[in-house]
Amino acid sequence: MKNGLLICASLVISFLFTAPIQSAPLDDLLRQVRDGKVGEAKENAERERTFQRNKNRQAGLLKDAKAERRRQEARSAELEDMFDENELRIADLQEQYIKRLGSLKELFGVLQQAAGDARGTFDASLTNVQYPDRGEFLTMLAEKMGSATKLPSIEEIERLWFEMQREMTETGKVSKFDAKVVTAGGDEVDMQIVRVGAFNVVSDGQFLQYETTTGKVLELPRQPQDRFIKSAASLQGASEGFTPFGLDPSRGVILGLLVQSPTLTERIAQGGIIGYIIMTLGAIAVLIAVIRYVWLILVGIQVASQKKTPDVPSDSNPLGRVLLAYHSNRSADVETLELKLGEAVLRETPKLTRWNMMLKVIAVVAPLMGLLGTVTGMIITFQAITLFGTGDPKIMAGGISQALMTTVQGLCVAIPTVLLHTLVSGRSTRVIQILEEQTAGMVAEQSEKEHGGSGTPATAS
Repeated sequence: MKNGLLICASLVISFLFTAPIQSAPLDDLLRQVRDGKVGEAKENAERERTFQRNKNRQAGLLKDAKAERRRQEARSAELEDMFDENELRIADLQEQYIKRLGSLKELFGVLQQAAGDARGTFDASLTNVQYPDRGEFLTMLAEKMGSATKLPSIEEIERLWFEMQREMTETGKVSKFDAKVVTAGGDEVDMQIVRVGAFNVVSDGQFLQYETTTGKVLELPRQPQDRFIKSAASLQGASEGFTPFGLDPSRGVILGLLVQSPTLTERIAQGGIIGYIIMTLGAIAVLIAVIRYVWLILVGIQVASQKKTPDVPSDSNPLGRVLLAYHSNRSADVETLELKLGEAVLRETPKLTRWNMMLKVIAVVAPLMGLLGTVTGMIITFQAITLFGTGDPKIMAGGISQALMTTVQGLCVAIPTVLLHTLVSGRSTRVIQILEEQTAGMVAEQSEKEHGGSGTPATAS
C-alpha cells in the first residue's frame, strides 16, 4: 500500500514538472477538435435540410405509386374477367369445331397415318435420291393434321396423292439424273446416276448404295464381279431398248452380301502358309507338264519323220539312235542284236519318262497337304472356342476357312495334276511303244536273214 502511494506521488510530481513543456501541442489539439466539431455540425445541418426536402418529394412519389397500383389492380381484374370470358368462348368454339368436323375427323386421321407411312416409305426408297424435298412436306402435313387448330388445305391433300402416285410410277422406271455421290475416298462429287426402279443405282459403271440415315449416295468400297460391272456400264450407256442388267430384287441386301464374298485371291490367302505351298506345288506341276508335253510332241514328230526314212538314221531323235545301234550291229547274231537294241531302248526310256514320277508325287502330296491344313485349321478353331466360346461365329471363321480352303486347294491341285500326268505319261509311253515295235521288227528281220530268208530291211508300222 505504501509502495502504491509513493508511485502515485512520483507520477504527480513528474506531471507538474513536464506540464509547462507540453502545453503548446495540447492547445493545438484542442483547437483542431473544436474546428472539426463545428464542420460536422454544418454538414449535419445541410443533411437535415436535404432530407427534409426529399421527404416532401418522396411523399408525392408514394402517392403517385399508390395511385398506379390501384389502376393496375383494376386493369388486372378487368383482364381476368376477359380471360375467363375467352376461356368460355374457346370451349364453346372447340365444341362447335368438333361438331362441325364430324366424319372429316376420321378422314384427317387416315390422311395423317398415310402421310406418316409415306414419309417412312419415301425415306427408304431410292426415288428419294431424285426427289429429296418430299420429306419436309410430309412432315409438315403430318404435324398439321395432328394439330387441333390447323387443317390441311385441298392443295396439300392433292399433293399427298400426287407424291404417292409419283412414287408408284417412278419405281417402275429407269431414270437418269445428276446427283451428289460420296466416293470411296470420301469426296462428294456431282455424277450422272442411273436409277433402276427402287432396286439399284449405278454411276460410271459402278454400283452405288443409298444410305437412308444420312440421305447420301455412296460408292461401294468393293464392287461385284466383272459381269455385273459390265451390265451396269451397258445400262448407263443405253438410251432405248432392252439391256441385260444384274438386278438386286432385295434393294441392296443381296448386293451387300455379294460384295462381301471373298475374291479368288482372298480365298487363296485364307489357306495360309499350307495353302500357298499347295498352290506352289500346283504351279510346279503345271510347268513340268507343259514343258514335258511340248517336248514329247516334238519328239513324236521327229520319230514319225524318222519312221519314213529308216535307212537314214539321225541321232537327233530316239528312233534314229536306235536305228544307229541297229546299223552298227547288223553283222551280229540275233541274240546280240536283240540285246544291243534293248540296251538302246532302255537308254532312251529315262529321257522319255523323266519328271513323270514328280507329277505323280505332286498329285499324291497335294491332297495330303490339304488334309494337313484342315487339321491345323480345326485346331485353331477349337482354340478360339476354348478362349472365347461359341457366341461369336466370326472368331471361328478364320480357322474354319483355312480348314476348308486347304482341302479345296489340295483337290484343285491333285485332280489337274493327275490328268496332266496321264497325258504326259501317255505321250512318253506312245514313243516307247514305237521304239519297241521298231526294235522287234529289226530283230525279226535279222532272224529271217540268219535262217536263209531274203528281204529288205523294214520297219514296223
